Amino acid sequence: MAVSLLSHELSDLCLGKPALRSLSITSTIAEALEVLKTSDDNFVSIWNCDDDECCSRCVGKVCIVDVICYLCKDENLVSPSIALKQPVSVLLPKIPGLIIHVEPSCSLLEAIDLILEGAQNLVVPIKTKVFNNKRSKQKQKPFCWLTQEDIIRFLLSSIGLFSPISSFSIDTLNIISPNTLTIEYHSPASAAIGAISRALVEQTSVAVVDSERTLIGEISPFTLACCDETVAAALKTLSSMDLMAYIDCGGPPEELVKVVSAKLKEQNMNGMLQHFTVSMSCGGFSSSSSSDEEYSSSSMAVQVSPFPRPGRISRSMSYSARMVRRSEAIVCHPKSSLVAVMIQAIAHRVNYVWVIEEDCSLVGIVTFSDMLKVVRESFETMA
Repeated sequence: MAVSLLSHELSDLCLGKPALRSLSITSTIAEALEVLKTSDDNFVSIWNCDDDECCSRCVGKVCIVDVICYLCKDENLVSPSIALKQPVSVLLPKIPGLIIHVEPSCSLLEAIDLILEGAQNLVVPIKTKVFNNKRSKQKQKPFCWLTQEDIIRFLLSSIGLFSPISSFSIDTLNIISPNTLTIEYHSPASAAIGAISRALVEQTSVAVVDSERTLIGEISPFTLACCDETVAAALKTLSSMDLMAYIDCGGPPEELVKVVSAKLKEQNMNGMLQHFTVSMSCGGFSSSSSSDEEYSSSSMAVQVSPFPRPGRISRSMSYSARMVRRSEAIVCHPKSSLVAVMIQAIAHRVNYVWVIEEDCSLVGIVTFSDMLKVVRESFETMA
């Protein structure tokens, strides 16, 4: 069984994976935004296209969180319409090695090593049959990509091979990182913009805590990615606690919408105020009926998107169809087992789990990368 697991190639993990939706690096941010709003995927791949298809390569990925953080810059809040006309390349992080092209024959071990070296997405050509028709004459070969989640999910199917390590606590395995991104709940949400950008790159989140480091919730890039770009207005005007309520369950309470509008007007952010007002009048990324109501199943209903496209899936429809997560943090305890934490992260579609004590004080964070390090060490004894 161990030999069989070690012999797997990435082509085995690519079965059933959809082809990437891609954009040229010369596309505008507005064009990327339109693709993201009509996609079930949180990210769109960015390609340095060339006349020679052999030279076309994926150079990065973009999600709505990138757009939100970009619009939070003061000069972009003044005129978001001009900001959205900029090339999508301005959103790409200047960090090499986040996206790596590999062959379908790349081994599972090699893939894990690349991820531990910093790769987030492994771009793999999709093997296709050649037919004598127009489709076979496409210049762009189809690709998919594999993530840390894909690797972990695949390993879970053979978790028994990693016994007894899989049953050890994360504390015993020493994989709890105390280095967390945090912000106090009463602090302005704008103070977390840098941390949100970093969390997006590191595939983690920003913990919202009180003065005694009690974990209250989180500002997660995963949750923000299900919203629309006007959340930038809330980020610049609300407290961290209010921002969690604003993005919770996919829709802002009406009272907070009024607060955001008033503060945008007060701070003379007229460009964003106009953009925000138009979006909210069309339904926003989703809307709740009243700020006084507790979130109920009705808040999960499909709402009208700001820029609906006939015959296509709107962002809010995509949001409701996928897992809708509250700003409630996913947590475990130091004595939780490795396999339990792996399953917990996979179940909630996140790359990390917060670690807390019984009194809810924040201990640290465990990431997929930390888990893969343990698995990689286990492979040495299996070889």
